[in-house]
Parts: sequence; C-alpha cells; structure tokens
Amino acid sequence: MQELSRYAVGLDVGTDMVRCIVAHQDATAGAPTIIGIGEAPNKGMRKGVVVNLVSAAQAIDKALEEAERVSGHQISAATLSINGTHVLGMSSRGVVAVGSTGHEINEEDLARVEDAATLVQLPANREILDVTPRSFRLDDQDNIKDPIGMTGVRLEVDAHVITALSPNLRNLLKVTEMTHTKVNQTVPAGLAAAQAVLNEQQKENGVLLVDIGHATTNLVVFEEGDLQHIAVLPIGGVNITNDLAVGLKVDLEIAEKVKVAYALAVPTLRKSTERKISISHGKDKYEFETEQIDFIVEARLEEIFESVNNELTNIGRAAKLPGGVIITGGTAQIKGIAEYAKEALQLSAKVGHGEGFGGVAENVTKPQYASVLGLMLLDLEGSDNAHNAGNHASESSGAGASLQRIIAPVRNIFSKFKN
Repeated sequence: MQELSRYAVGLDVGTDMVRCIVAHQDATAGAPTIIGIGEAPNKGMRKGVVVNLVSAAQAIDKALEEAERVSGHQISAATLSINGTHVLGMSSRGVVAVGSTGHEINEEDLARVEDAATLVQLPANREILDVTPRSFRLDDQDNIKDPIGMTGVRLEVDAHVITALSPNLRNLLKVTEMTHTKVNQTVPAGLAAAQAVLNEQQKENGVLLVDIGHATTNLVVFEEGDLQHIAVLPIGGVNITNDLAVGLKVDLEIAEKVKVAYALAVPTLRKSTERKISISHGKDKYEFETEQIDFIVEARLEEIFESVNNELTNIGRAAKLPGGVIITGGTAQIKGIAEYAKEALQLSAKVGHGEGFGGVAENVTKPQYASVLGLMLLDLEGSDNAHNAGNHASESSGAGASLQRIIAPVRNIFSKFKN
C-alpha cells in the first residue's frame, strides 16, 4: 500500500555551520513542506574536513536537536553533505555484454555497466562516492540517454565518477555515528546545491554552479543534462573576512560585520556620497573608508573567480556555457557579486535561491541554505526510490544503487567500531 506521507532530512555539515532541514510530503502534495530547521556553529572542521570528532559531533547534535524541536519529528537518518578539496571528479567508461541478439536492456544490465565504470585504478586511500552516467552506447548507436527496452548485445556507459579520500569520508561518517544518525546518502555539497537551484533546462543548455561557502568554493558544471565536472577550491568567504581584519586592523567579529553589511563586489555600484561607513561593536564605534573596504574585497574576489575560470579553461568551457553562472553559499550575499561574476567569467550570472517550499521556509530562500535544501530533496528522492523498490526509506539512495553498494561496507565498519 502506498505510504500516505514521507519525511526527508538534509544535514549539511559545513566548516562554519551545521544546518539541518526536516521536510514532510504527503501523497497529494507537490513540493515538500519544510517543518523544521536547525543550525549550530561548527568548530570541528577545517576546509570541509573533520579535525575534531567531538566538536563536530556536538555541532551536529545541536542542529538536529533544534530541527527536532521545531518539527516534532525524531530524526534517525539523513542525507549528508561531504566537502573539501579531496572530493574529485573523473571520467570513466564501462562495457558489458548483455546477451544474444534481441536481448532487451533492463535495470540489471544498467547496474552491471555502472559497476564496470567503477573499475578504475584508484589510490588505496581513495573511495568512490558516486557514479553518474552521462550517456550510453548500445552496439553502434551513440549518445543514448536511457537504453531501457532497447535491444543489443554490447552496452557501454560514459560516466562521471566522484571520489573522496577514505579517511576523510570515514571520519565524517564516524561523526554522524556518534550522534546516532544513520546516513542514507553522502553527497558533495556542490551537487546538493545544484539539486536545489538548477532546473533541467539550465542543465541541458550548459550551466556552472559556484557555491562559495565559508572556507571552500564548490564548482559543478552541467551540459546536455549531464554532470560534466566537479571541483572544490580551498578558498571561501572566510578569506575575505581575514583580509578585512588585517587590512582594517580590527577583530574578526568586526571584519565579519563589515563584510556582511557594507561589502560591495563592484565598487562602482556604491553611491558617490558614501565615502565612509560607521559600525558599532559592543560599546565601541568604528569608522572605515569605503575605498579601502572595496579594494580588499575586490582583490579576494578576483582570486576566487580567477580560480573558477581556470577550472573552466581546463575543461574547455570558459565563456561557453549558455546557461550562465548560478552563485550560492553564504558569500553569495555580498552585494553585486552576480555583476562581478558576469564580468569575470564572461557569462550571464545570478544568485541562486531555493523557492517553492511551504511551511517554516522563511530563511531557506537565502543562498547559504541551497546545499541543505538539495540534501533534503535528495533524501526525499531516495525514499521514493526505496518505496518503488519495496525497501524502507532509510535504506535508499537517490544517487543510484551503486552509491549504496559502495558506502554500505563503510557503514558496517563503523557499526563494528560502535559495538
């Protein structure tokens, strides 16, 4: 019997903040309704990697507790983000024989050919996170998007394989084990943000998502509807804050206030009369010249977007994506950043927002919530896939069965540790 309702949980473990979203969807609803949001500062991560298990677990626990209190739903499982420069994407091909002439391609054949694509030479300390098929080739026919039901004897897949360092992945999973939270899927933060803010037309045309977080910047490129490239840069919004603290000779707290309230990505957008700004911090009041603030912010943004453009150049996509650039992450709140990206990358650009959600959704339209929104949507998609397969939702994987097969042994390892 069809379930009348489902719950989905996204858990974004960021370097600066842990965010959790709980959503509910009944059988008659379209978009899920957000019923709980929780967040907590995280002191246990550096550039997306766990450096203190206890601190990271405490941050996750606080975010989960707040989301549970607001939603009234006890969280036992979630779809989790993974971040850091150790997350890499690569191309791979898989080939299998599917039978005699007249054989119709089925789901089992797809699973086998995707498994064949995972047979790549990897260092001993690196594991496969996900395998995303780009296109299939059946005998002599190329560029097949969905070969189910077609007939042939030789099936090939052109796939994008995402890998991560095993110690970093296992430490992240260990942290969630410490909070008694089961991991349904582990998804790169950039891919999760893309799930929340990109539509199918953009992916088909060719689009770049730039998720500028606290300490890292995630890049995701789609073209012809398929994932083409993924990368993580070791630079983010905290670098702007640090530069302001040094340049203005103030504490980091004051520098962050200046960045949030007064930073402009394009100085020409500033009013000519705005020569100085004043900011209060406790009992003290500070005054800064806007010219100095603009110089510092622009210099760091230039470095970030130059690195982004280098990635596009390496894959032959610089200034060649009709869908343009969509910017998410906390740093996307800097005024004028879309205009800056447009000039720096020579592409159309705008800030991405999650939209169309009901419930307690007043904050989720902010760009820093894109990743956790995408994780929630992938968790919901995973529960749909599991229901269709006759499995429990908490054992599903919206990113495909291959991801579940790969991560399941890791979970078993941690279960033994826990016991």
